[in-house]
Amino acid sequence: MSYSVTKHGEVISREIISTVKTRYETVTRSINREFWNLQSDTSHSMLVGSFGRGTAIDTSDIDVLVELPKSEYDRYDIVKGNGQSRLLQAVRSAIQTAYPRSDVRADGQVVKINFSDGVRFEVLPAFQSVSYWGQSDPTYTYPDTNMGGNWKSTNPKAEQNAMIIKNNSSNGLLFDTCKHFRRVRDNHFSSYHLSGIVIDSFVYAAMGNWQWTREGGSSSAAQGDYERVLSDYLNQNSSYWLPLMISAPGSNQTVDTASSIECLKKVVSYIAD
Repeated sequence: MSYSVTKHGEVISREIISTVKTRYETVTRSINREFWNLQSDTSHSMLVGSFGRGTAIDTSDIDVLVELPKSEYDRYDIVKGNGQSRLLQAVRSAIQTAYPRSDVRADGQVVKINFSDGVRFEVLPAFQSVSYWGQSDPTYTYPDTNMGGNWKSTNPKAEQNAMIIKNNSSNGLLFDTCKHFRRVRDNHFSSYHLSGIVIDSFVYAAMGNWQWTREGGSSSAAQGDYERVLSDYLNQNSSYWLPLMISAPGSNQTVDTASSIECLKKVVSYIAD
């Protein structure tokens, strides 16, 4: 049976959107109260990940970037013995004041909140970079507690803008394909790992100039042609010896595919067969 990409449209229920909004604002307010001495539930935060890129489905985790004052970076950067881990614990403590009965834990680069209804948040504390001339930069620095602690960078706004532009030029095919991959993953390969950024970066690169036929137009493509293009791209750009090399849209940062490649191959094969 064919499981080709179809037009999903909106796949997130209003109930989930309302829940996400309420909890996003609560997390933001707890961070602002602790680190900025503000009561705002909107300042210094943004949705990132699949929700920020427009490719989320109803089972997606909610990724939130919370900006902290530069003074906090200076404070934890000089700490010996993994200051990044201590920073995550400080953010965890602030969130726990808002959700004392939820499972809140620091994990690698984020603080995870596992709610009893199955909704999962991942909160990334970050510091906005400043250019040589003292102007705000779209890049953010965030803590990584692995390997003794270090700092990494991300540019979520560049990724979001690139995804929006290509989704518009493909008449919605980009977002629909990314959402389709997530549904196949969750419904058929849930025991495997396949991250959202790998899905979005792969589809962005592999789809080329394909697009949904616009209203009043016609297409010469046969059913399955598009899915075979995705499969061919994966086969041509990866092998047992050669890992898949892809970059995040817009930011062009290298995406680690090592833990996701097995599931990605299964998903692509499933929709292309």
